[in-house]
Amino acid sequence: MTDLVREAPLGQLIRFISRNKLFRYPEEQPGFVLPLQYAVRRTSEKGTDHGSSADLSVHETDGIEKAESFLGPATSLGKDFDDLGMTRTKSKHCSLPYSSDRVDAERQLDLERTQTLPIIPQVTIDGIILVDWYTTDDPANPRKQPDGFTTPWMHARLADSSYPSVLDNWSSRKRGFVTFLICAYTWVVYTGSSIYAPSEGGVMEQFGVSPVLAALPLSLYVLAYGLGPLIFAPLCEIPAIGRNPVYILTFVLFTALSFPTAVVNDFSGLLALRFFQGFFGSPALANGGATFSDMYSLLYVPYQLSWWVFAAWGGPALGPLMAGFAVPAKNWHWSLWEIAWMAAPMLIALLLLMPETSTSTILLRRARRLRQVTGESRLQSQSEIDQRQLSASGILVSALIKPIEITLKDPAVMFVNIYTALFYRIYYTFFEVFPLIFPSQYGFNLGETGLAFLSC
Repeated sequence: MTDLVREAPLGQLIRFISRNKLFRYPEEQPGFVLPLQYAVRRTSEKGTDHGSSADLSVHETDGIEKAESFLGPATSLGKDFDDLGMTRTKSKHCSLPYSSDRVDAERQLDLERTQTLPIIPQVTIDGIILVDWYTTDDPANPRKQPDGFTTPWMHARLADSSYPSVLDNWSSRKRGFVTFLICAYTWVVYTGSSIYAPSEGGVMEQFGVSPVLAALPLSLYVLAYGLGPLIFAPLCEIPAIGRNPVYILTFVLFTALSFPTAVVNDFSGLLALRFFQGFFGSPALANGGATFSDMYSLLYVPYQLSWWVFAAWGGPALGPLMAGFAVPAKNWHWSLWEIAWMAAPMLIALLLLMPETSTSTILLRRARRLRQVTGESRLQSQSEIDQRQLSASGILVSALIKPIEITLKDPAVMFVNIYTALFYRIYYTFFEVFPLIFPSQYGFNLGETGLAFLSC
């Protein structure tokens, strides 16, 4: 539970205010010893005569001594790990394209992942030590990675009780809880679209507008959360940002806008507020799938996506039902008040319990902590190196031009986009016609609108 709160936005804020004295990471704990494989890497780069290395700290020297007892004589520290009988595999998830071959590969990797095995960091040509997960079941890793070292030599060493035990990756319960948070967050945002539909009659009456104009607050909301992903999806892939800042900052604005939206008495103000409300709620649509991919392999992501899609489609279906009782009993503002009532507790839950799931961001932060502890500038994450190549123009191209290019060049993607747009339009048409058809064609008055929604 402590780890969950520490990774959440509120925990990170507490760490910032306390200057990292509260909710410390393992690297910040007193007596932290650099993992054996990193101590070996640093020593092998600096030379085997580490006894004369004045720039090694006491903790690092302890780590090297443990590495010597673990790996053998000190002279072996200068050798490559391949000479010790180790087989290195990348700790990142499988990079094959989404195909049956990748499914087979990930299934095989899942079967192989049965041991707690250290992951030896790779070293670039210019001497950069790439910070990675410490072990195949590193507790900081959101995703159960089956990659690692599977050699009899390492298995024999790991059987030694003197080797420190390491906790498992995120538990299934923790990942399931994060999945629930994302689904609940998505449900709130999507419910906020159609929940306005019962208010159209009151809007027409108060502002004297036509049914077409009264439908604009719903249409603009949907349009805005379709445009938002063009900005927020690329942002969450920048390692220095990650997923949580995009989720939290936008949802804070979404929640803040819910209150003036519920009390506005100007039609143009209502249109503007509904547009921005949908825009800042769009990360639920833009980044939810990416969060699931952070935690689950390709074999299990579809199960989580099914719950996510259920929340995305179930929200709009329940929205008119929820507001169909409040609006006739009070007034058209009450459907918008319900958005604020749903968003406020959801925001508190995200602030308190939503951890960062982007592996590139987690490793980048780990690299920063290791550099601070060891003073070794060569300890860097791969995401940190990749980030230096990012530019505003590159982000713009990936956000705007690449999706259009893929749509035009891939017939399958174009077909899915057209088909999705079609049934999305049909789906939301139902919410628009309910307030128009039932009162006028079937004799329901405004007070019975809620029963009309219930009967549907």
